[in-house]
Amino acid sequence: MSDDVVSEEVVDEELLAQQSESSDDEEVVVEEEPIDPLVEALTRAEKAEKEILYRDAEIQNVRKRMMAEKATSIVYGTLPLARRMLTILADIDRALAVGEDEALRLIRTKMWTELCADGVAKIEAKGLVFDPVKMEAITTIPSSDDYPPHTVVEVLEAGFTFKERVIFASKVVVASE
Repeated sequence: MSDDVVSEEVVDEELLAQQSESSDDEEVVVEEEPIDPLVEALTRAEKAEKEILYRDAEIQNVRKRMMAEKATSIVYGTLPLARRMLTILADIDRALAVGEDEALRLIRTKMWTELCADGVAKIEAKGLVFDPVKMEAITTIPSSDDYPPHTVVEVLEAGFTFKERVIFASKVVVASE
């Protein structure tokens, strides 16, 4: 009886082990619920709608940026011409400083009038506080009662702006501390 009982127990243990292994395999396989096609389609549609809105916003930003660049190009398109004309104007001023010539003076006046009409302006500097954006300090002199520190004492070469942009900085002498 003891051999039979022992052999039956061994057989029972083997059966139990096989059953537990097969039940473990069954537990690992879990069935996933099928996704409803309507829910999946709605999810994809929402995602596509967000993408469309994002791209529309990006297109609007590009349009605005292009319009701003176009406006800047229109406003400052004649800047190179103004720069070239100012060098000619400086030559005329030097010629007038050497000798009086009424025809040259009339040409200078007409050229300056046309440049001003296009947006060119002379930078006023003498007696004002030094502005490094619009002025270039060539040298400094000690300050006095008439010229406190950081004040422009003399303008050596005039500077010009074109519609708020500096074309040529004024070359100035500044009172130091």
